[in-house]
Amino acid sequence: MNEPSESSVRPLDARSLRGLAHPLRMRLLTALRRGGPATASQLAAKLGESSGATSYHLRQLAAHGFVEDAPEHGKGRERWWRAVHMGVTFDETVLMDTDPEVRGAADLYLHEIANQRTQELATWLGTRNDWPEAWRRASDMSDWMLRLTPTLAADLIEKMHELLESYRALAPEDGTPDSETVRVHTHVFPIRTD
Repeated sequence: MNEPSESSVRPLDARSLRGLAHPLRMRLLTALRRGGPATASQLAAKLGESSGATSYHLRQLAAHGFVEDAPEHGKGRERWWRAVHMGVTFDETVLMDTDPEVRGAADLYLHEIANQRTQELATWLGTRNDWPEAWRRASDMSDWMLRLTPTLAADLIEKMHELLESYRALAPEDGTPDSETVRVHTHVFPIRTD
């Protein structure tokens, strides 16, 4: 199988969500998506986990269709893994599923995503001085407060996603000087102001 493309996404349903909603599984999948194929031992070293734990959770991810063997990378008995998709879509109806286990998995998944984003931002803040000045000036940590209706908020999200997607066509080739992979986090949610 070919490497997953940037736009290949998998919708999460109740069954697959239960297979993914574990902090180590989510970290393993992220590591494979970003770093490419790897062995359980390589991932264990990278994530500070035991190879037994990474092997077990990689098998669970494979059982739910998130990762697969990458035999072209292996030598001898080494088992290499790769991500099947570059992302997932989350249907928020699982938050209201009649099964409390599904609702719990959805809640865990969302909280782990928030934790990963917080960690990414903290890593950037801790390493920003290691980057060229041009990249420090091209970073952003904005905080906006708007008064919107749910319809306007949904419209805003759709337009932000369209704008971000339009930059895929502008992406420079791998190896282009000064090009880097960037992360864009968006969060739109209501808050109480009283």
